Amino acid sequence: MDTFTATTDRMGRLRSEIAEHPARHRILTGERPTGRLHLGHLFGTILERARLQAAGVETFVVLADYQVITDRESPGAVRENILEAVRDNLAAGLDPERTVFFTHSSIPELNQLMLPFLSLVTDAELRRNPTVKAEAQDSGRALGGLLLTYPVHQAADILFCKGTLVPVGKDNLPHVEMTRTIARRFNERYARIFPVPAGLVTDAPELPGLDGRKMSKSHGNGIALGMSADETATAIRRARTDADRLITYDPVRRPGVSGLLTTAATCLGIGPADVAARVGTGGSAELKRVTIEAVNDFLRGHREGRARITPEDAAAAIRAGNARARGIAAETLDEVRAAMGMAYGF
Repeated sequence: MDTFTATTDRMGRLRSEIAEHPARHRILTGERPTGRLHLGHLFGTILERARLQAAGVETFVVLADYQVITDRESPGAVRENILEAVRDNLAAGLDPERTVFFTHSSIPELNQLMLPFLSLVTDAELRRNPTVKAEAQDSGRALGGLLLTYPVHQAADILFCKGTLVPVGKDNLPHVEMTRTIARRFNERYARIFPVPAGLVTDAPELPGLDGRKMSKSHGNGIALGMSADETATAIRRARTDADRLITYDPVRRPGVSGLLTTAATCLGIGPADVAARVGTGGSAELKRVTIEAVNDFLRGHREGRARITPEDAAAAIRAGNARARGIAAETLDEVRAAMGMAYGF
């Protein structure tokens, strides 16, 4: 049984356990602040965080600023990206009283966990990770040490706070499996300190970008959550479609048309074929009008909430979260040192 099948098989039991005993769980999730968050992030992760928080699960959100430079030479506008990401999370319902927002670089104790964790994995295991392989290929550069150890960074993010749940898409399950491996090996070699976290696979649809590819910050093909209604309309009108007036859902032969159908359908809560039937022979112009209306109607509440949240509000949430996360990380690091016989008392 492969990792995805095994994880999917236990999703029903896991969700029942979360519903019955939310206080037993702690989520670690996060953002790599390489750009503005888009509609795909909202459906794929942020709304799930808000749902789990509302259910009573303690939530940690890492703004993984150190991970920005795994595949690039400069962090770019990382401060602005962090603040805008937190604003989007707060606008979606995340509450800084119940959710801990923190930046990687502000928690040195978390990063110190990297050293013992690295001793628990092999070079071959790191190189087999699909994300490491894909990002190394996309970067066009030699594989750097930071990118190679990216899965161990994520393990430290999850385990420093003794996270039990990691909401992920199926593409990121190998990272959770690496974390599970590290937790088991540490517990077996030294002492039982860490829970073995479970990947919580979201059932949210994966939104294609406006060019038919996966919606991605690096591709620049998304509908950013910070866009105004007019900016959203302009971006959608620029999407490449085709000249066939009969609108049909065919992701292989009509990726641009199908991408817009999927986006509109997700916002409307119906199927892409149903949107296609509504548009009928209206052509690309009508399809874009329907998509613009669907997206702007869906994002109206988010935009109103976001407008009330200032960058200083976001900064205050991060400062409070950094203090909370650092305290937890220090406690965990003390436990790790003691288990390894490295709590010297001097």
